[in-house]
Formats: sequence, structure tokens, C-alpha cells
Amino acid sequence: MPRPPMPLGTYGKITCYQDAPKRWRAFAKFRDFDGVTRKVTKSASSKAAAERELKRSLIDRVRIGGSVIAPDTKFSEVAELWFKDVRAAVDAGTRSPTTADQYRSTLDRHVIPGLGALRVREMTVPSVDAFLTTLRLKKGVATTKTARSVVSGVLGLAVRHGALSVNPTREVSRIEGGRKKAPRALTLGERQQWLTQLEADEKAVRWDLPDLSRFMLATGVRVGEALAVFWSAVDLDAGVVQVDFNVVRAKGEGLIRKSTKTEYGERTLPLPTWAVAMLRKRWEEAANHDGPVFPDSLGGLRDPSNTLRVFRQTRGSEDFSWVTSHVFRKTAATILDEAGLTARLIADQLGHSRPSMTQDVYMGRKSVGREAADVLERALDAKSDAKSARKVHGGRREDR
Repeated sequence: MPRPPMPLGTYGKITCYQDAPKRWRAFAKFRDFDGVTRKVTKSASSKAAAERELKRSLIDRVRIGGSVIAPDTKFSEVAELWFKDVRAAVDAGTRSPTTADQYRSTLDRHVIPGLGALRVREMTVPSVDAFLTTLRLKKGVATTKTARSVVSGVLGLAVRHGALSVNPTREVSRIEGGRKKAPRALTLGERQQWLTQLEADEKAVRWDLPDLSRFMLATGVRVGEALAVFWSAVDLDAGVVQVDFNVVRAKGEGLIRKSTKTEYGERTLPLPTWAVAMLRKRWEEAANHDGPVFPDSLGGLRDPSNTLRVFRQTRGSEDFSWVTSHVFRKTAATILDEAGLTARLIADQLGHSRPSMTQDVYMGRKSVGREAADVLERALDAKSDAKSARKVHGGRREDR
């Protein structure tokens, strides 16, 4: 039975010999990425130096062949290569800098300490599952889900380099959290009370929270999107605003305006008349018509995190302890839903690619309209069923 060939990108035993005074040669057979096994030779003034030169050459051939990751490569080394790809995606504008910062933090604080010393070949379903289970108990569901995404990304890179046949992260047990809270929206009375409360708070007024709340209710945008709107994106005569950017804080860069998450996030939204009136008043009072609609004290970009902090500080009584900036987004979605707009139209308003996400996360309506009961009235009523049948078929009863 013939001997099986070496795996692609690997080499056999290194042999050294001296062929002249102060001249050594080292060689080994290397199976190249075209499937051909070739003899690779390097020479130097000593045996050790010749062997080092040969190993360096063999490593270079592996890199040229397209793989720097092998089964014996440490997970921590693969993780750094993966994160370089993440940073490159940020530079290309296809990844958010905040996502990169979150991944970097998760790598440094949880993933590398827990898995970094393992070799790629040791990254099995049991080892990954044990890591995630322990992290779930110590740090909770949200951190564990982020860590799982990071580990999956790293091991996906190892699979693409041929160091693993499958990504073991796909087979680990689900990360279960508690029952999700139902989306809650502000009622009309609560919306009026909220604005009255903010208008009476000096700090809230100084931070533009009343008008910012109105703008988010009028559009359903995220707080970062609202803070990224410049006057150039507002057409008061047409009553529309263009939402193309989001304000984020990037490590090493400070506050920046970045494009929205997806092409669905880039949208032009019509404004209700009361929102146009509010913006027109702000335009008349604005010192700078080239900057943000909701600027900081110096006229520049406002930090979303600081704005949210002031939201929490000024929301007042326990009646509003549950209110976050996303509640205005959910409230806008619920108002549109109650008005009978389709999930697709509401998703377009919020900048979602999938209506299912809009329905699951952002619509706060739980009650069902009376129409459902009216239709079900005939479930056990033969007379009502017959009446309905005549109505549907133009007054002619169909033979059953």
C-alpha cells in the first residue's frame, strides 16, 4: 500500500550535511500548494545556521501559499490575525469602529485569557462550550454572546486557512437568557407628561432634551442618528430630513460621524408639522447653520453617551425609570403600527432591513383589535356563519 502524501503546505525531515569547509547545507521535502512535492535547500556557514535558514524559507513558502495558520498555531495568534481583518473592515467603512472597540475589549478581557494558550487543533466543541458556559455564569448573557461572536470569527478564519475542517462554535449549546421584556411604548399621556417634566428641568433644557425627545418621536431615529443630523440634511420647506450618519466615539479618534449600519439605514423621512415647527424655531435661534441640529455647547458634535447619562439623570420619578432613548423609537413604531401601517413601511422608517426585527423588538402593541373577535363570532354560531357566507358570496349561499 503506497505511503499517503504529506498534507499541503507541510515538510518532512530536515537533513543537514557539510559539503565544503565552513559550508553546510540543509534540505527537506515540501509539498507545495499545487500538490507537487519539491526539495528545498538552504546553505550557511554552520549546521545550525543552515537549518534556521531552511526553516525560515519553508515558513515563507507557507505564507506565499496563502496560509499562515496551521493546526499547531496558538489561538491567540489567530485572534490577532482576525482582528487585523476587523480593523481593515473599519478602515474600508464596512465595519463600525465601535464594533471593533467592543471586539478588542472582549478579546483582551475574556477570550484571550480563557482560550489564548490553546492550539487551533485543540479548539473542539467541548473546549469552546466549556469556555462559554463558564463565562455565562460569571459575566452574563450579553458578554457571552459577544464572546461567542468573536470566537466564531477567529475560528472561521482558521477554517478558511485549512487549519480546521469545521467551526466548532456552530455546535455549542445555545446561550439562553431570561424571558425578554415586551417592548413598551409611551402612551399619549406619558408623552405629554415626559415633555412637561423635561421643560421644567434646567439641565434637561440646557442639553436640548425636550426638543431631542420630540425629534426622536417624530422620526423614530436612534439618539446617535439624531445627534449626527446637520442642518444641510434638513429641508424645512419640503418637511423632510435625511438620515445618513451616526455619531460614535472611536478609540483614538474621539467623536466621529460615520455612515449608518446598512443601506437601509440611509433614509429620507417626512416630518410631522409640529416637528417642522420645532426645527424652524431652532433654525432661527441657531448660531451655526453649517453644523449639527443638536450641537454641544461649542457647536460641535454631542457625545451620545453623555446625552444618555443626562437622560437618566433627568427622567425624574420612578414612573419614568424604565424610559431610555430607545423607548422613543419603540413609541414611534407602535404609533405607526396602531395606525395600520405595514411592518415593511415601519421598518423603512426605523432603518431596518428585516420587518421581523421591527415587529419583535420595537412594536409595543399587545392588544388585538375588535375586528378579530367579530370574525371569530361565528366560530360556534351557525346563523352567523350562514350570514357571513351570504355576505361573502353576494347573498347566494354556497352548497357545503
